[in-house]
Amino acid sequence: MKYQSQRVAYWFFAVCMLLLSLQLVFGFIMGFAHMGYDGLHSVIPFNAARASHNNLLVMWLLAGFMGAAYYIIPEEVDREILSVKWAYIQLVALVVVGVTAIIGFHFNWWEGRKFLEIPRPLDYLVVVDVLLFIGIIGGTILKAPKKTTTSLVLFFGLLMMALLYLPGMINTDSQTHDSYWRWWVVHMWVEGVWELIMGAILSFLLIKLTGVDREIIEKWLYIIVGFTFLSGILGIGHHYYYIGTPKYWLIVGGVFSALEPIAF
Repeated sequence: MKYQSQRVAYWFFAVCMLLLSLQLVFGFIMGFAHMGYDGLHSVIPFNAARASHNNLLVMWLLAGFMGAAYYIIPEEVDREILSVKWAYIQLVALVVVGVTAIIGFHFNWWEGRKFLEIPRPLDYLVVVDVLLFIGIIGGTILKAPKKTTTSLVLFFGLLMMALLYLPGMINTDSQTHDSYWRWWVVHMWVEGVWELIMGAILSFLLIKLTGVDREIIEKWLYIIVGFTFLSGILGIGHHYYYIGTPKYWLIVGGVFSALEPIAF
């Protein structure tokens, strides 16, 4: 470990593994319920288990991405992170929001939108927490003596991850419009910015583990970014047809969705 502030990442990874384990528990609860062994239904109804299972997926991925950023950025830009204290505060705040959301699901406190079930007050807290994280990472890069393609792609992916959460908070009375914005959040995360984040992490690992020249790896990182945006944005269209949009979205979405694995 090159910098002391990288130790923050360990706590994020520990939370990540804990949330993943909890997601598996809720998955088993649903699996046994499907088999007819639903003895926990009075305590954990199937709908609460499903919402918890889906949202824990988002939470442990976010914790993992944040931990990776706190570990990778210092090495890439040659300086400690901007504030270790605020990084720990940001982690605690993320955990508090997650615990509150999971407990709330069991008391029917939710929005009922797949992957975006958490209630609106918690939405605002998530946005504040992620913006704090972006501020710490962005400030670290801004004050750093050097900047690399890997660090900038990672930061850009994390920034877009934060901004693309906002369409899911748009209020609308139309089910079609609501589904449209929900798919924007879910799929621009999965098929857009998450691929940028994973591409940057992959770049860092390949440089460290293989000894291949950074210039070669980062040229391929540009290609990953290009393919991700080309395929991911239009690939969302495979959902548009089923919410009442024109028929051509079925083929546009299908073709570009099939191209998405090319990025990696």
